[in-house]
Amino acid sequence: MTPLFLTGSDLTLSDVYDVAVRHRPVAISREVAQRVAASRAMVTRYLTEERIIYGVTTGFGRFSDVFIGEADRRALQMNLLRSHAAGVGPPFSIPVSRAMLLLRANALAKGYSGVRPEVVQQLAEYLNRDLVPVIPSQGSVGASGDLAPLAHLALTLVGEGEVWYQGKIMPSREALFHTGLEPLTLEAKEGLALINGTQAMASLGVMAALEGARLADWADMAGSLSLQALRGIEEAFSANVGRVRPHPGLITSAANLRYLLEGSHLTTHQGEIRVQDAYSLRCMPQVHGASRDGLAHVLEVLTREINSVTDNPLLFLETDEVLSAGNFHGQPLALALDYLGIALAEWANISERRIERLVNPALSGLPAFLVRQGGLNSGLMLAQYTAASLVSENKVWAHPASVDSIPTSANQEDHVSMGTTAGRKALMIADNLRRVLAIELICAAQAADLLGPELLSPRGYEIWRFVRQFVAPWEEDRILSGDIERLAGALVEDTGDAVRYAVLGNAPR
Repeated sequence: MTPLFLTGSDLTLSDVYDVAVRHRPVAISREVAQRVAASRAMVTRYLTEERIIYGVTTGFGRFSDVFIGEADRRALQMNLLRSHAAGVGPPFSIPVSRAMLLLRANALAKGYSGVRPEVVQQLAEYLNRDLVPVIPSQGSVGASGDLAPLAHLALTLVGEGEVWYQGKIMPSREALFHTGLEPLTLEAKEGLALINGTQAMASLGVMAALEGARLADWADMAGSLSLQALRGIEEAFSANVGRVRPHPGLITSAANLRYLLEGSHLTTHQGEIRVQDAYSLRCMPQVHGASRDGLAHVLEVLTREINSVTDNPLLFLETDEVLSAGNFHGQPLALALDYLGIALAEWANISERRIERLVNPALSGLPAFLVRQGGLNSGLMLAQYTAASLVSENKVWAHPASVDSIPTSANQEDHVSMGTTAGRKALMIADNLRRVLAIELICAAQAADLLGPELLSPRGYEIWRFVRQFVAPWEEDRILSGDIERLAGALVEDTGDAVRYAVLGNAPR
């Protein structure tokens, strides 16, 4: 795989995924190294001129008025990392932690942070040698950036803390020895530059949003299979409907549904069986589409953020300024990530309602709980219970974190974003959504078996075949948990992507 050259300006969300999940190597160009070195030269000059610069010749937060002499400036940076490594709880996943390394390197590569090129290079080497900091997931309030998580990350660069290496957790100094890397010795400003940023919440957001982008299509695909099993009415998805209410997501989902249903022998027309379907079927373009539009906004915000400088103070070579400001504040992301959680939760909400219609004989016209020998067998009764539980849990996680603020640092930091909490919640909602959609696909595929899968549309048949790769037809009661987890995992893996592209890749937009 060709290396990704970091410039600080053109990183894409797909790049983040390639590095975080697929382990694409990264590199720092000579031009970037020169730009970073020029920024560092400003710090060196200012130290020579004995200027007062926050976090370089002063303490931090409430201690910003305390002068730090030359003899203590290295110790200041190490003390900052150690004191701020106060995270608790289970660690972030390896992909999220790798994304944090990448995003921090990319932000520093822009050349406004005053670090040496060696600092950026060390972050790149961690990615290339698969040294992954063990970072507790709780403890950030989202301003002054993700201080606690990034302090745990930064400590590993200097040989403290722990990392994952070759499948196990070990002290970072031991792992550095095995890879031949030397621990960094931080100079003035560098500890602060490493931990002042929004990279924890941004990494969580990228992972949740990219999962959501895949699941957006799966929501349409699962809904199309359910609609066929329930003999739904296809006119609700006419292009004319979107033409007079032209929200982009609505138009996309309606076009997807028309494409997915083309050639079906199970769909019906207005008045054939009923005049109108229930909202969970008829309003799929409006509900799915609204979540698509929400996701599109979040992806736009994340793309800007991962190419931004989010530390403090900032050094502007062109104007010879050092500016203490607030780019570390997570509010732009916090609001977007709360929105992301709500958008993801709505796909799950409407999916669970379709699941209920599939398993309820009064609504489906199919055998109760989609099993032929009901009574002796309970069939897919508990599938809907599990979906209901996940959807209910999502409603708790979807409560916005960004409306909360608890002052910190002796009221110096008197408004914080809670953006990392918003990111953690969005990722949990995405995982729950995966499972709800898997349950809908299992139920819809079982309904298709009862009706005859050959009656499905050609693209519906391909979706049914995909489900049957992971979940056998329900002939008699068995343990369902493994079926759900296998299929849920496949939806966001390469196998699921291949089917998604094959089924929807040529859909008109």
